[in-house]
Amino acid sequence: PYRLYTMRKLPSFLARTLTSGTNGSPLLPDMAEVRSRLRDVVGASTNWRDHVQAMQERKALHTLLAKRQEDLPPRRMKDSYLEVLLPLGSQPEIREKYLNVHNSVRFGRILEDLDSLGVLICYTHTKQEMQPRSPLSIVTALVDKINLCKQVIYPDCDIKFTGNVSWVGKTSMEVKMHMLQLHDGEYSPVLDATFVMVARDPENKRPAFVNPLVPESPEEEEIFKQGELNKLKRVDFSTASLLKMAPTAEERNVIHDIFLNTLDTRTVSFRSRILPPNSVWMEDAKLKGLQICHPQERNIFNRIFGGFLMRKAFELGWATACSYGCSRPFIVSVDDIMFQRPVEVGSLLLFSGQVCYTEKNYIQVRVHSEVYDADTREHHTTNIFHFTFVSENEVPRVVPKTYG
Repeated sequence: PYRLYTMRKLPSFLARTLTSGTNGSPLLPDMAEVRSRLRDVVGASTNWRDHVQAMQERKALHTLLAKRQEDLPPRRMKDSYLEVLLPLGSQPEIREKYLNVHNSVRFGRILEDLDSLGVLICYTHTKQEMQPRSPLSIVTALVDKINLCKQVIYPDCDIKFTGNVSWVGKTSMEVKMHMLQLHDGEYSPVLDATFVMVARDPENKRPAFVNPLVPESPEEEEIFKQGELNKLKRVDFSTASLLKMAPTAEERNVIHDIFLNTLDTRTVSFRSRILPPNSVWMEDAKLKGLQICHPQERNIFNRIFGGFLMRKAFELGWATACSYGCSRPFIVSVDDIMFQRPVEVGSLLLFSGQVCYTEKNYIQVRVHSEVYDADTREHHTTNIFHFTFVSENEVPRVVPKTYG
C-alpha cells in the first residue's frame, strides 16, 4: 500500500521547522515508493515492450482535462506538502548506489531524487479525488536554483526531503524542496531547491491547466509573490540573451578590457593574442562525453528521465572542474538548467563541459547537451546546465579568446 505522509495542518515552512529535530519516521515513503507512485498515477508500464500500448491508453484521459483553470478547485501550499526519507543510515543496502570515491554522497543521485519528488509534489497538487490516474503529463521545465549550505553529504546518515508547490501560473508550477540530513540525532539543512514544472495533456503535446494556488498567510503570500518575481526574471533573462540583443555598454567595456589584456602589443594584428600569467584559454578548458540512451533510463512517459540527464551533466561538470583546478571541487550552486526538448530512448547524447568563469577558488562550468540524429546527421540542443564549484586550491583565471 502507498503510504504518503502529508502534513495536513501545517504550512511547509512551519512543518519543516517542527520536524527538523525528529528522527526519521518509518511511515515516511522512500524514493522507490515515490517512483512507484509516479508510475501508478500515470499508468506507465514497467515493461519496455508495453510502453506504446500504455501511452495509447492515456489518450482516453483527454476528457478529464479542464477547459479553463477556473473549473479546477483551488489548492493550498500544505495540500501538496510531502516528506520523503532516503534511509542511508538505517538501510545500508541502498548506500552503494549513492556512494562516491571520497566517501560522501553522489550529488548526481540527489539531483535524480529531487526531480522525481518535484514531479510527485505537482501530481499531489493537481490530484483529482475520484480519478486514480492523472490526465496531466507533468515534466520538468527548469531547475531555477539549487543552493547548498554543506560541502559534504554523509553516506551513512538518513536524509529527509521535504517540499511543496510554492507558486502556480496557468499551466506551470514552481516547487520548493529542501534536503536535511540526520546528524547527532537532529535533521540539519543541506540544500534548498527551486524547480519549475509544466503540465501538458495526456500525450504530452499541448499545455494543460492546473489547479490555482491560494496562499493562506502573510508568509505564504510572500513565497507566492517571490514565485511571480522569479517568473518575470526568467522572461527578462530570455529576452536579454546575446543571441537576441546587443551587449550593454558595461558588457561591451568588459569584453573590450579582456581583449586588450590579451593583445600582443608587439604586433598590430587582432589575431595575435597572448595569454596573461596564471591563466588558461577557455577553449582549453573543455571535456566531452557521449551517452547512449537505453530504456533503463526512461521516465514514466518513456522519454529519458530528466534526473538522469542532470546526473550525467553534473558528473561531467565535476570532472571538468576537477581537471581544471587539479584538486577536488565541491558543488556550491546549480542554476538555470533549461530543458529545451525531450530526449528519446535510443538517442546518442553528446555532452560538452566548459569552464566559463573563475574567481579565486570558484569555478563556473557550463554543460551543453545535444542529441545527434545518425540518420539526418543533425544536432539539436536538449539542455544547458550551469554548475558552480569551489575548489580546495585557488585556480588559474580562465580567459576567453573569441567573442562567442
